Amino acid sequence: MFFATPMGKNIINMTIFRGFSTFLRMVKLDTTLYFITDSTTVPPERFLPIVEAACKGGATILQLREKDRTTREYMELAMKVHEITARYGIPLIIDDRVDVALAIGAEGVHVGQSDLPVRIARSLMGNSKIVGATAKTVPQALEAYEQGADYLGCGAIYPTTTHVKTVITPVETLKDVVKSVPIPVNAIGGLNKDNIFVLKGSGIAGVCAVSAIMKAADPETAARELKQAFLDLG
Repeated sequence: MFFATPMGKNIINMTIFRGFSTFLRMVKLDTTLYFITDSTTVPPERFLPIVEAACKGGATILQLREKDRTTREYMELAMKVHEITARYGIPLIIDDRVDVALAIGAEGVHVGQSDLPVRIARSLMGNSKIVGATAKTVPQALEAYEQGADYLGCGAIYPTTTHVKTVITPVETLKDVVKSVPIPVNAIGGLNKDNIFVLKGSGIAGVCAVSAIMKAADPETAARELKQAFLDLG
């Protein structure tokens, strides 16, 4: 029998290991309130306090997204943010840059459709780290899942004020994406506590927020209220 050979046993062991590693990541992964930073919207001295306020307010996962910094600047800021998220037991996800994520020991990385393919990000990050992906369609969602993504971000549900290029995603498409994969799917794009009612019954695992927290007069309260508004959707 093929599986009686040493190579066969190694294949079985590898498959079991990968499956168990995925299980462990999923057990720990809570995407209820996924906070995505945008340092371009606030003075430099306010950025880290906002990060901490979001953590206090109930963010369950945090993505550092820096499109315009040098590698060293990105890494140095990521180290400071990681110090904060680690105190609250919140996973830090680095947007796009696998090198930065590995350099500072972040919990994971997020890749978009124009970034590294998920399979490459997974290969570089290893099985113990979180790899998230952007998926706006069912085919994109299936591809990301098959390549090893742990969660998906889907949107934009509403127009956004961030500098990231967005295309509006109908809620019906979001529902189809949720149904197509067995991993958490989060809605993203212009969401706040007053407009997420459109997501009721969508089956999403959580919401992503940028401006709703970054631009809030009281980021801690904004995070807490947004999280509760999502939980109230049932």
